[in-house]
Amino acid sequence: MVAILKSPCDEGVIRSAPCTAPCAKKSAPWILAATVVASSMAFIDGTVANVILPALQKDFGVGIGGAQWVIEAYALLLAALILVGGAAGDRYGRRRIFLAGVVLFALTSAGCGLARNLHELILARAFQGIGAALMVPGSLSIIGASFPERERGKAIGLWSGATAVTTTLGPLLGGWLIDHFSWRAAFFLNIPLAIFVVAAGLRHMPESRNWKAKDALDWLGASIATLGLLGIVFGLIESSGKGWRDPSVLASLAAGFIFLAAFFVAEAKLKAPMVPLELFRSKTFLGTNLLTLLLYSALGGGLFFLPLDMIQIQNYSATEAGAALLPFIFITAALSRWAGGLPDRYGARIPLLIGPIIAAAGFASFALPSRSGSYWLTFFPAVVVLGFGMAVTIAPLTTAVLNSVPDAYEGTASGVNNAASRIAAVLAIALFGAIFALVFDDRLTSNLQEANIPADARGMIEMQRTKLGAIEIPAGLDAAVKTAAQNAIASSFVSGFRAVMIVSALMALLGGVIAFLSIAPGARQNEKNR
Repeated sequence: MVAILKSPCDEGVIRSAPCTAPCAKKSAPWILAATVVASSMAFIDGTVANVILPALQKDFGVGIGGAQWVIEAYALLLAALILVGGAAGDRYGRRRIFLAGVVLFALTSAGCGLARNLHELILARAFQGIGAALMVPGSLSIIGASFPERERGKAIGLWSGATAVTTTLGPLLGGWLIDHFSWRAAFFLNIPLAIFVVAAGLRHMPESRNWKAKDALDWLGASIATLGLLGIVFGLIESSGKGWRDPSVLASLAAGFIFLAAFFVAEAKLKAPMVPLELFRSKTFLGTNLLTLLLYSALGGGLFFLPLDMIQIQNYSATEAGAALLPFIFITAALSRWAGGLPDRYGARIPLLIGPIIAAAGFASFALPSRSGSYWLTFFPAVVVLGFGMAVTIAPLTTAVLNSVPDAYEGTASGVNNAASRIAAVLAIALFGAIFALVFDDRLTSNLQEANIPADARGMIEMQRTKLGAIEIPAGLDAAVKTAAQNAIASSFVSGFRAVMIVSALMALLGGVIAFLSIAPGARQNEKNR
């Protein structure tokens, strides 16, 4: 790959390898810091929004559908455009596209923080997702182009560790900002970070591109995929408030599936498709991506409701809710190297069955707590079991995906698998929201009747059912009736939370079985399915 390097010592000289002059080495820490900070911003904003949802519901008075769109608007555009973002960097210049994404991300973060209503916030989050899709793929490719081969592995390792730590601290920091300032501060924090990234990038980051990339970017595929995902997500989210028989819900779901079918038809005919369909001829590649889709659906959809349960029902602070998953992150990070060696010893088949089974037990454990008890006796065991299950799964899953295709397609295979994990979260949040609403609505009606809540108060509460745990108790009720109504709402929420966690467990189990049936027995890390 030929790159035009524009570090202080290069003066535009065309080189065939990253510059290794002493002054380029001085730039290395800045390049690494810039890519870590940029990636961390994108990862944090994908998770911190879960913690701020209760505060958003309180400030804007919205139901769960509106809260879901705050997450989905960002995740949908990021998932649909991340492969195009990586290809754009290869073709037009990795630094150029990366920094353009950072600038867009910063501007739209300011838009999120200044949003006057939910609609403005959702719009800003959508453009924030576009910015993330431009900057996230560039982080690792810039490291690959900027560091000599003998230093590249260490740089990537530092990037992985640093982004894992910052992503871990993101929900905790977001919760602290909510408790002490406002949910808006979680978005404004991105602005000084983005200024640092742009300054470091312009001063120290070399430009690089793939000069052999001549094919046009697959904007058609990206557009069709975005419309398909949007249709399905819209239909699933709106079904919780309008019902499954509503014409707009049915039309949206139908359009979504039609667009997704059109996407696969278009990808099959394009010369340079965003998703090369021939990769799915590998049984292992197909099975491992199905596992990715199911497992990350369980993770993204199930854990979407955890902060809501902890803050609105269990009365945790936002900071405490943000810290609840820290053991999960620490376990997956601590065991990643050990888990990475499992395919060498046992092949990927066994870990990709055992890991999802353990993860399923973790999801099922989340369904056990009711409305009381210490964190260490309720949520902590579930977090630990889930963390161990994901740790056993993640590294072997990555290995199996990459080993299922020829060497020339490893980068594409990794991109497809990454996109699958993000699409899984997009679809799962919408699907699980619909499941949660069905269970919540049914239990709320029966719980309010059993609690003997007056008919007029019961009607006012049921009118707010889309707010779930944020339902406001009508004024004027005596203390005993008010407490009974609060208990009915909380009990209904717990029932919905248990339902989605059971569904998460079943999805994890199904994914493990699919992977086990797809991967050949005894396949080792260095074996390829061609």
